[in-house]
Amino acid sequence: MTSTNDIRTAFLDHFAAEGHQVLPSASLVPQNDPTLLFTNAGMVPFKNIFTGQETRPYKRATTAQKVVRAGGKHNDLDNVGYTARHHTFFEMMGNFSFGDYFKAEAIEFAWKLLTKSFGISRDKLLATVYADDEEAASLWKKIAGFSDDRIIRIATSDNFWRMGDTGPCGPCSEIFYDHGPDVAGGPPGSPDEDGDRFVEIWNLVFMQFIEEAGGKRSNLPKPSIDTGMGLERFAAVMQGKRDNYDTDTIRALIEASAETLHQDADGPFKTSHRVVADHLRSTAFLIADGVLPSSEGRGYVLRRIMRRAMRHLHIMGAREPVFYRLLPALIQQMGQAYPELSQHKALITETIRGEEERFEALLTRGLALLEDEVSRLPQNGTLAGSVAFKLYDTFGFPLDLTQDVLREQGHKVDEKGFEDAMAEQRKRARAAWVGSGDSSVETIWFDARDRLGATEFLGYVTETADAEVQAIFRGSDELAEAPAGTEVAIILNQTPFYGESGGQVGDQGTLTGDHLRVEITDTQKKNGDLIVHYGKITEGVLKPGMTVHADINHKRRSQIRAHHSATHLLHEALRRQIGEHITQKGSLNSPDRLRFDISQPRPLTNEEIKAVEREVNALIRENAEVETRLLTKDQAISEGAMALFGEKYGDEVRVVTMGKGEGNRSAYSIELCGGTHVKRLGDIGLFRILSETGVSSGVRRIEAVCGVAAEESARSTEALLQQISDLLKVSPSEVPHRLEALLEERKTLNAQISSLQHKLATGGSAETTETVNNVTFAGRNLGDVNPRDLKGLAETLLKQLGSGVVALLSSANERGSLVIAVSPDLTDRVSAVELVQAASPLMGGKGGGGRPDMAQAGGTELAEKAVFDMIRTKLAQI
Repeated sequence: MTSTNDIRTAFLDHFAAEGHQVLPSASLVPQNDPTLLFTNAGMVPFKNIFTGQETRPYKRATTAQKVVRAGGKHNDLDNVGYTARHHTFFEMMGNFSFGDYFKAEAIEFAWKLLTKSFGISRDKLLATVYADDEEAASLWKKIAGFSDDRIIRIATSDNFWRMGDTGPCGPCSEIFYDHGPDVAGGPPGSPDEDGDRFVEIWNLVFMQFIEEAGGKRSNLPKPSIDTGMGLERFAAVMQGKRDNYDTDTIRALIEASAETLHQDADGPFKTSHRVVADHLRSTAFLIADGVLPSSEGRGYVLRRIMRRAMRHLHIMGAREPVFYRLLPALIQQMGQAYPELSQHKALITETIRGEEERFEALLTRGLALLEDEVSRLPQNGTLAGSVAFKLYDTFGFPLDLTQDVLREQGHKVDEKGFEDAMAEQRKRARAAWVGSGDSSVETIWFDARDRLGATEFLGYVTETADAEVQAIFRGSDELAEAPAGTEVAIILNQTPFYGESGGQVGDQGTLTGDHLRVEITDTQKKNGDLIVHYGKITEGVLKPGMTVHADINHKRRSQIRAHHSATHLLHEALRRQIGEHITQKGSLNSPDRLRFDISQPRPLTNEEIKAVEREVNALIRENAEVETRLLTKDQAISEGAMALFGEKYGDEVRVVTMGKGEGNRSAYSIELCGGTHVKRLGDIGLFRILSETGVSSGVRRIEAVCGVAAEESARSTEALLQQISDLLKVSPSEVPHRLEALLEERKTLNAQISSLQHKLATGGSAETTETVNNVTFAGRNLGDVNPRDLKGLAETLLKQLGSGVVALLSSANERGSLVIAVSPDLTDRVSAVELVQAASPLMGGKGGGGRPDMAQAGGTELAEKAVFDMIRTKLAQI
């Protein structure tokens, strides 16, 4: 038997020998088509090449492309398990020509592979062509030797492919395999075409036209080829099976399910085993490509797939998590072709197990409610939409899961009633929000969220993506279009831009399109999960419905990531070095620094700061992988995760773990966090603490830098040290000793200066004093004497006088300072306070104060003559 893995290898090798570039499968999350939830065809990664928007260094390519068809336009979810050839996940083999070869070569390559490499008899094959495509029909006659009865002309759209309403298009030629007359069914185009006798195994698309608005077509300058062969379908043919689920790879997963559940693979739960096998593949590959279960977008489709599988496991008797235990069987079958399964095994395992644990209790209670409601339905009855909504809202039952249960019993759901109940819930939520006191301007974001849904965030796995413009705002006004020069707020259906939250600043970057450029200067989250891009249109006109290429500033994001990851390490290092009372009170993670506010009653010592810094850098050097899992908040807390100050968490949280754990702790740092982080701790680079200061009572602030910013800080410090050493004319290592000597010398000089100033203030002859109205007055300008020394000097001089008034001025610090002292025998006639208050305006000051015997004032001017003359005048008047 030819294995599925052998078929994949043979296909790729065949086209490699024909000059095709063998490429790995692209992600299941399309980066170049915002209209798609998932990559649903082999040509999706090459769409921009076919449309001329992108060029690559090769003109021929071949791939085995991972494909998911669940949700959106292509949705096979409801049929999986019940038919022979429906899957949520499958592989699409393909060969592609980008303006290189065309119909003749495409048909010849296919014919050679099928009949020579795989040895299929020509009598087992036939082809369809578009009714008007005489060229393809004649080529099949020439290359394959088909007679007219084995070339079936199809006039419907089934044999004419379009990329969209406009763009590249062209006729198709499908290759069918004939299982023989003992199998029911007729050839394509016949009334019995839905039978199993004739199975399509390969579709050759001949892109030869460009279609314009209105249906006008013209020839493409360089016609191209896009082909698709479903690997599972072809493996069934090669292995003599008529059911894809009987092929080796899928059968191995079915048997793993049967063994785990202790059930017969072909017994009463045959359908359930098939569902589990299929859904295991889509679940594992989606998680490996960065999709995690959630309540919106791609994550919700994944959740629907997972919970549908879990319901079937429940039917087979599972009452504890078992879905995740099937992952090793999948890796054994497909891990060699798709190494991402092994690389992300831990994430896939934990994500599946966490979702199972969350859903198990809800599933049991929800099924009990559903069973009770169904018992009241008549035969072929309809379940009320309100009940289906309660199952969805309270027990986490996706609508299609409820429909799946009811279908098995011949019932259906009132879908309109379900949608009405959903709309009513949104209405209640909006009423509650409007009454919460938020600004009326922000109401536009609630309206937008209600109308457009959540923005799909792609930034965990990519920094570029194509997206569709859903809405444009200027202030609170929604715009039909915005020309160059307009500052706008833009909502996309999906984006790699991170909206500011959790202390991490929003991304910057560009949105570009055909003759269009928007510079994004900030990105914010609104109403929970609506991401709003703020920027200015620098070229072209922006309109809703346009496709744009979103590209974040990679260098800036990398620096933000490094600071955010460093914050997690800093938090844990502080708790270990200082104490577990340390909790986060606020943070900022920006490109140039991090700011971290903590609960701490006293300043950290220099030794404590050094110890924290050393610990963080030691962890960075270990270069451990940073891991992310999705858990319930309670699960995360039970594993030691810290919930951060001021953050709101839903039922599910992203748990980010860093570094090696000790004892019962699985990792060094475990935090709930929705931000972006480095892949490995070594990506952070050097970590430096710049400052530690007080913010408020019991709250300290640490500012630090890492990576490039830390290197620049270190260079700046080194340059400053070199500048100091040059000024001191010593080597950098001698700077502390030299500064110590200079400070000691300065201390000695200051003492000498103080002594001389004291002598200057208290010494002198009788000429330095005068008598006014029988009162001795000593007024002196002491130059740049420290103003704090004036009181002591005034007291000393007054003691020498015995009785009198002393006024001392200082011009230090380029300001005027005045102290007036009055002996006790004169305070009943002369007030020092009144004198300084009179002097202050003369000095450019605003008042003064003190006691009747000692007062002080100051101002911007010294005003020596004016002050001393005023005192003489006052003394003359007593």
